[in-house]
Amino acid sequence: MFRSALLILSGNATAALLLLARNLIVARMIPVADYGVAATFAIAMAVVEMASALGLQQQIVQARNGDDPRFQAALQGFQVLRGALSGAVLFVCAGLIADALNVPQAAWAYRVMALVPVLNALVHFDIHRLNRTMVFWPVILTGAVPALLSVLAVWPLALHFGDYRVMLYAIVVQAVATVLISHLVAQRPYRLVLDRAVMAQSLRFGWPLLVNGILLFGVFNGDKLIVGRELGMEVLAIFAMGFTLTLTPTLVMAKSAQNFFLPQLSAVDRSTPEEEARFIHLAMASMQAIVLMGAILVAGVALFAPALVNLVLGEKYASLTPYLVWLAVMQALRVAKAGPAIVALAGGQTANAMIANLLRIATLPLCWYVAVTTGNLLTIIIIGIAGEVLGHAAALAMIRARSAVPLRAMVLPQGAAVLVIVAAVTLAPAALASQALVQAVLLGLMVWCSDDLRRHARRHPLAPQY
Repeated sequence: MFRSALLILSGNATAALLLLARNLIVARMIPVADYGVAATFAIAMAVVEMASALGLQQQIVQARNGDDPRFQAALQGFQVLRGALSGAVLFVCAGLIADALNVPQAAWAYRVMALVPVLNALVHFDIHRLNRTMVFWPVILTGAVPALLSVLAVWPLALHFGDYRVMLYAIVVQAVATVLISHLVAQRPYRLVLDRAVMAQSLRFGWPLLVNGILLFGVFNGDKLIVGRELGMEVLAIFAMGFTLTLTPTLVMAKSAQNFFLPQLSAVDRSTPEEEARFIHLAMASMQAIVLMGAILVAGVALFAPALVNLVLGEKYASLTPYLVWLAVMQALRVAKAGPAIVALAGGQTANAMIANLLRIATLPLCWYVAVTTGNLLTIIIIGIAGEVLGHAAALAMIRARSAVPLRAMVLPQGAAVLVIVAAVTLAPAALASQALVQAVLLGLMVWCSDDLRRHARRHPLAPQY
């Protein structure tokens, strides 16, 4: 198990770290306000992607007929149709998006960004199909190599432009490279089929994921929209950089956990008592692993992030430091919802994540009110944390009610995670060595409490195939 898990985690982490490095380099090389404009490109992309996200990549892993070449071709055809529609919408709405974000001068850049969803839709689905047999290197290369090329493109772009256009063209370079690499590492020829039956199946599978995509837009970008519109591009740049530093690790965690655990959970037939026990064991192991990773994030940010910000970003981002631990807590709670979501997805229950995210979205009006009346960024973050707590509680409740998964094995690990968060928030003034000792003890306690995760690790049931 460790070899498979390490391969996935290291591959996803490499891609994420490269993109994080790209963002840090761009932030260092262009003015703060320009980085705020660059941060809106991700928001613009999310607007169109959220409106057409049907989870087709997850469907080819989860579906019983996911290995069928025609089914794969039909999913690819539907994906191209979806991407073309998304690109057209972004191109037409570029001016409206720029006006809504108070950056009308960037409308042309959003039209260029319309290429990205079209390019993303041309990615070969073989990289996802191979996950069914625990072959992960194609999807890892497709993430890591384009990220590296995007980083390498930053320096010449910065020398030539020196403003937000650096990020724009670096994103386009990444999208082009992703398509090319996915086709180079694929085993099957690339085919496109428009099959109404498969489209209908995908819509039935994906409509809750589509709604959840819209909700995730609010979860990931709602706060940023509020901050950018009400508090300005410079404050957005600080807030967006804090999001980037803390969100990137959680996205790696969630993606790695889904890549690793979803094929195993989906393969279990719960019709016998033995298989039911195996499913519950895997469900507990996946949720305990994600909670542990979130706690490691909080501890790591509390210990090292302030020094990293000063070293990498310099004085112009010094005002970010007081918010980092709180942002890490919010992201750790957010990634904790991925555990129940993976378990639910393995059973074809795609609505759970949508319902959990509704509770987080419900806090946005209050965030907006605080932004307008006080402009207090920390209060906005704390309101977001409260929303994530509610969403995580709802996700666990649905797993228990809908998937018949008992949650007793999650009580102690989550209790230890709460202690890690409390220590990170309260021990900030203490010496670094003292903080590190306390966090090491608490993380060790979490591992000891995560019995299913430890048993699953000891069994080494799976190894990667090359």
